[in-house]
Amino acid sequence: MSGPTTATPAAVSAVPRRLRLLLAVLAGAVLVVAAVVVLTLPSTTNTVVEYGVVDQVALAGLGVLLAAGVLLLGRSRVDADASGVRVRNLFVQHVLPWQAVRAVRFERKSAWGSLALENGDEVSVWGLQAADGEYAVRAVEGMRALHAAARATDPVPPPLLYDN
Repeated sequence: MSGPTTATPAAVSAVPRRLRLLLAVLAGAVLVVAAVVVLTLPSTTNTVVEYGVVDQVALAGLGVLLAAGVLLLGRSRVDADASGVRVRNLFVQHVLPWQAVRAVRFERKSAWGSLALENGDEVSVWGLQAADGEYAVRAVEGMRALHAAARATDPVPPPLLYDN
């Protein structure tokens, strides 16, 4: 007979769903406003400046760039598996093995989750948004299970005389 086998928890991926939906609606509104401005620009009467096709193209391009910038705010995500966790926030990406992570935290009053690291630092996880409710809770529970499974074989630290 073989010994008991422990199943590794499933990989976890999370993105801020409600934030992405809100940003998509906002980007759409930016595009609509830009389109209205572009279409009404030639009929604008100004005695100093005449607006032409070049101005319309420039404003349309500006509207597209603004909408893309709004969508860029929602690109955060977190991916975790048995080997570690990958966190992508707005412009920064962290790739951490589970041995570097002390705890997966999601405080009751926090807007997003975080990773407490062994060196005392903390990494915000914008992919876990409190606004996503149950979806974020399941992702945090999955990440905690992966963390516990990866750290189960770590040696037990010796007892300290004083707890910090």
